[in-house]
Amino acid sequence: MVIYQKEQTFSTQELKRLFQSVHWESGDYPQKLVYAMQNFDCVWSARENGNLIGLAAAMSDGIMTAYIHYLLVDPCAQKRGIGSALMKHMLEEYKDYLRVLLVADNVDLEKFYVQFGFYLNDNKKPMYLERF
Repeated sequence: MVIYQKEQTFSTQELKRLFQSVHWESGDYPQKLVYAMQNFDCVWSARENGNLIGLAAAMSDGIMTAYIHYLLVDPCAQKRGIGSALMKHMLEEYKDYLRVLLVADNVDLEKFYVQFGFYLNDNKKPMYLERF
């Protein structure tokens, strides 16, 4: 059984394992991830048998705009509705906000996000300054 909960305290090992399972470079910086999770506005986790198998994290200005920065599910646990459940928790958390943003790094995931009301805006492009 998958348990969903709001939490912000994680071990370096479990964050490293989860982020590296989806091949995200941020998994190479587990101490920074621990600190980041403690400072996000909202973090929802998905755990099975105590193991972290999914996570969604967002930051906001407190009233108008929220940005879902992370949504990831261990590949071993994908296709079971875990990502959808995490997204529903996030959207409920920010239901009164005027704008919820995210950047889908994988174009194939566009269909996943569209089902929740997200859309592409041809007039805007995400921009990055990465220091990996």
